[in-house]
Amino acid sequence: MSIAPPRQLPRESVQEGPRTALGRLATWVTHHRRLVVVAWLIVLVAGGGAASKVSSRLTTDFSLPGQPGYETALKIQHIYGNGGDSSPSILVVTVPAGQSVRSDAATIAAGFEAVRRVEPSSRVVDLAVTGDGRFVTSNGRSTFAFLFTPPANGFGLDPRTTQAQAVLTRALPGYAVGLTGLNQLSSGGSSKGPGVLLETIIGGGGALVVLAFVFASLLAFVPLLIAAVSILATFLVVLGLTYVTQVSFIVEFLIALVGLGIAIDYSLLLVTRWREERARGADNTAAVVRAVETAGRAVLLSGLTVAIGLLALIVLPVPGLRSTGIGGMLIPLVSILVVNTLLPALLAGIGPRIDWPRIRHEDHASRAWSAWARGVTRHRWLATGVAVATLAIAIIPVFGLKVGDTSASAFAKTGPARQAYSTLLTGGVPSGVLTPIEVLTKRSTARAVDARLQRIDGITTAVLASGASGSRGAMSDVIAIPAVETVNNTTLAPVRATEDALLHVPGVVGVTGLGAIEQDYSHAVFGNFPLMFALIAFLTLVLLTRAFRSLLLATKAVLLNLVSLAATFGLLTWFWQEGHGSSTVFNIPATGAITFWLPLMVFAFLFGLSMDYEVFILSRIREEYDRLGRTDEAVVEGVGRTGRLVTSAALILFLAFASLASAPDTDIKVLATGLGAGILLDATVVRALLVPALISVLGRWNWWLPRPLARLLLVNTTATPASSATDRSAAAGSGRDEAGSLLVDSRPRS
Repeated sequence: MSIAPPRQLPRESVQEGPRTALGRLATWVTHHRRLVVVAWLIVLVAGGGAASKVSSRLTTDFSLPGQPGYETALKIQHIYGNGGDSSPSILVVTVPAGQSVRSDAATIAAGFEAVRRVEPSSRVVDLAVTGDGRFVTSNGRSTFAFLFTPPANGFGLDPRTTQAQAVLTRALPGYAVGLTGLNQLSSGGSSKGPGVLLETIIGGGGALVVLAFVFASLLAFVPLLIAAVSILATFLVVLGLTYVTQVSFIVEFLIALVGLGIAIDYSLLLVTRWREERARGADNTAAVVRAVETAGRAVLLSGLTVAIGLLALIVLPVPGLRSTGIGGMLIPLVSILVVNTLLPALLAGIGPRIDWPRIRHEDHASRAWSAWARGVTRHRWLATGVAVATLAIAIIPVFGLKVGDTSASAFAKTGPARQAYSTLLTGGVPSGVLTPIEVLTKRSTARAVDARLQRIDGITTAVLASGASGSRGAMSDVIAIPAVETVNNTTLAPVRATEDALLHVPGVVGVTGLGAIEQDYSHAVFGNFPLMFALIAFLTLVLLTRAFRSLLLATKAVLLNLVSLAATFGLLTWFWQEGHGSSTVFNIPATGAITFWLPLMVFAFLFGLSMDYEVFILSRIREEYDRLGRTDEAVVEGVGRTGRLVTSAALILFLAFASLASAPDTDIKVLATGLGAGILLDATVVRALLVPALISVLGRWNWWLPRPLARLLLVNTTATPASSATDRSAAAGSGRDEAGSLLVDSRPRS
């Protein structure tokens, strides 16, 4: 099957005045470009000052209001000032050779008492206050103590834990004193990483290389400038937001790196279209206006889809995730504003002068991508089959996905925290020591609760510490040690058994600990997720249906996004949970589970980010179909014009996420690799192969929009361009009805 070369736009058609609100905005910007540049320069300076202050105002809020485990944790924190919703640190003491814990019990007890004096806000539960022999290893040479600290105010290791270790070391000269726990194991004993600024610089450097290849001129620096303004402007808005509500620490990473990628991608789209319009013969001002009317509209649509995806976080009853969603929504919204105002002002002023040496031109579509698109349309069914098979293989591991916390076995195999933990494991202490279960009960019934806990399957031991470590006022905190660490949805049986056994026991206030908090999170988030997703899918479907003037294209975009997300979660499961690659790339063994807050975070951001490329491609294909009236030719021209752009944009975002993956925290690495892998998978298999193949398969059905729906969405209904022989033959070959009477093909009302 041969495809005729697309008709070129006549020169005068690109010289028309603005026909849309965006075109009128662009016209105003070009006439007042100095004012626009000065205004954004002021924002840039103010944002630079705000960026240095934002970090100190961000929070690590993972509260779950109304959930039983979390509410119990709050009560424990109110009574004791510590413990509750986080796993404790563990101090490990090993006596010198030839001695035993039993013989040195008084000395060791005095050492832990010194920790209580120096760190009065913390709670120490050791052998001396419990009298439980299970606090001693099987060889009799090591013992441990739980160190419950007040809620942390920042991200990383709590300095109070290292201070406690230092105090114990001084109090026990000659003894080996270790510090372990989930937090220590996850960070390898350090919370230091390259930092947000350095990560952003690394991501920006990679982006510059890609931009230099795309533009082959000094224009490569312009998207970086736009990204800098966008990032700092977002920091300025977030700083103001912190005075109104709490904002999660995760927002800082997302603004710097997701903001970098999004702003550059949007700039790349608009600058490329500006060059194309100039290559067609438009003067500079007309080229700027036309670029904003077309590419600027795609930027607006893309940004709105990203924002809609983040509604999944905003409507959740989880303050920390909600604040992340609010902060995340600011990223695309600010980028839309900067790209559609500052960038046109710069292009209208200095654009032609910095488009030098202009090695690459935009007077025709990419020959390589056009050839690729012709091959896809010619072998549409084969291309569809290959893409579907590839995605199916990637999706398969998702059926084994476990949601929870990272298993301790996934953390570093060396270092002092791992050494202390190994001392406990080899001494017969169960791995559940990392995730003790706390039961808040009335003091009068604490002994009975302790005895009942001892009989529960999956509980190794339960202790009620004497003195202030166990009871305060009329309340007591009974601590149970499960046989296994309760870190994911497959290991929470001891928590559920504890809750069931104590459900009607008099005096019991509630059960908490890391496992109970994970259950609360599942109930608060995943229980409401189907309804939230339905809302997001509906809003996205409405937005895209009106934008593309096609019900089928919009529906296909949402469905393919789901397929792409499922494949991404499958890759995450295979790479991290099962460890096929995490050891090689990051020297981190299989995590055993994906941390409970990560799937929703990946979904919220990737749903919108991956939709960006769908919007970029389909917007151009729709435009070319309006011009040519033939589906396959529109696919070839649309992919030829956007293929290099989408691939470069995806690579830039991938490099930003690769930079984020250098953070020391395992969860941040998982988030970064999930987003990066999802972007690459979506831009290659889905958008470059499956999308054009399906459009070619569906032929004229792509442009179907029922007239009642068109009127509801304020889309004018007019006749569709005449079908070409290509479309008719494709329809006949696939057994499809051309359905001409059902087609709506028109421009949306202004």
